[in-house]
Amino acid sequence: CSVQADKSDRVTVDQAVTDAPSLTSAPSVDDVVIAELAAMNLMDYDRIRAEKAKDLGVTLKTLDALVKAARKKEPEKDNSPFDRIDSWPEPVDPGKLLDEISDVFLRFLVISASQGYALALWVAHTYLIDVFNISPIAIINAPEKACGKTLLLKLLARLCHRSLLAANTSTSALFRSIEEWQPSLFFDEADTFFRDNRELQGMINAGFERGGFILRSESAGDTYMPRKFSVYSAKSAAGIGLERHLPDATMSRGIIFNMRRKRPGEKVERLRNADTAAFDVIKSKLIRFAQDYARQLRHARPALPDALSDRDQDKWEPLLAIAELAGDKCLKRATEAALELSNTGDTTLCKGAELLSDIQYIFDSGEHPRKISTTKLIEALCKDEEAPWVSYNYGKSITPRQLASLLKPYGIKSKTVRLEHGDTPKGYDAGQFQDAFDRYIPSKKPGSES
Repeated sequence: CSVQADKSDRVTVDQAVTDAPSLTSAPSVDDVVIAELAAMNLMDYDRIRAEKAKDLGVTLKTLDALVKAARKKEPEKDNSPFDRIDSWPEPVDPGKLLDEISDVFLRFLVISASQGYALALWVAHTYLIDVFNISPIAIINAPEKACGKTLLLKLLARLCHRSLLAANTSTSALFRSIEEWQPSLFFDEADTFFRDNRELQGMINAGFERGGFILRSESAGDTYMPRKFSVYSAKSAAGIGLERHLPDATMSRGIIFNMRRKRPGEKVERLRNADTAAFDVIKSKLIRFAQDYARQLRHARPALPDALSDRDQDKWEPLLAIAELAGDKCLKRATEAALELSNTGDTTLCKGAELLSDIQYIFDSGEHPRKISTTKLIEALCKDEEAPWVSYNYGKSITPRQLASLLKPYGIKSKTVRLEHGDTPKGYDAGQFQDAFDRYIPSKKPGSES
């Protein structure tokens, strides 16, 4: 197996310290600040010690003791595969930095402005992974080849915190890498290997939320002992038709960037001609941004659009927190991007929810009474020749038994209904569905009545 390391950043200012103890070995922001102060000469340190003590919320006596202890420590061996990039020497404007990152994506890719801005926010969140409780997966999806999915993945890897391009890598190597370095992981061609790798799926899904872990046995003398491995980290996957290859549980944890092929006449710059030093400058600014705003973002609670589902609100909260910090204009752009990408990138409903959605449309159309026989309901479902119910039963229309089986988990059962002409067949009453509609259908189909 191999783990291919992008020449990313062994940051001077590392992950932001959190309220809960981190499960990884990465140093906190406080540790890195102390190390930087310990590396200064005495005169420079004396000039800023009061300011730094105030920033850290400690007394001068405590700060002096910590710095003195740090000066006595021998430097630890650095076995990480990441290049060192120092923090930008001056404070950065968050809004301008986000614009700068967004412009990079728009220069090299055929994407919308909303996608570019969402990508900039996602990049920024990788430098603040320990600040937030959620790290949404960046899912880069394309309908065909030559749509720029791999190019986007490479751009992300050049800009994100501690990027690792995972190629032919065992799952054990990946979760140990997360435990050791908490990198940003990038999977290309996920459509070719992800579906059949249940262990990898479990690791990716568990790492969506802080505290996510997997349990493995490790040798301990002549026996084996269970050990928890933290798998919380930033992750991105790219592939063709990922809605067919990634489980719903993974797709629902991601922000989906649907790529498109460039039209004749659409011009973008070539990545191979780019100035690589410019990427290092952006990363240096992101390091400084994380250093200056980590504590503020840790307590941020941005307003979340009601139009987003609960899961979408979870995914977008860290990105909207960054945008809110950058100002009202940035928050407005980020909110618009969240609504646009959540609508266009909505994953396919599971079969039961899709059935509920189609039944809701049938009742709302007004073409059928509020009480309907099972036979008539199936006929209405199969009226759309492209609907899955037409061939659900091995090429034939869905059966009453299959219909009842799909509806049973929602507490909906067929019953005897009295129709207008006095017939009493088995069927359904519209009122039986209302609770399920309210709970499981995100929105009505276009053209349905309110």
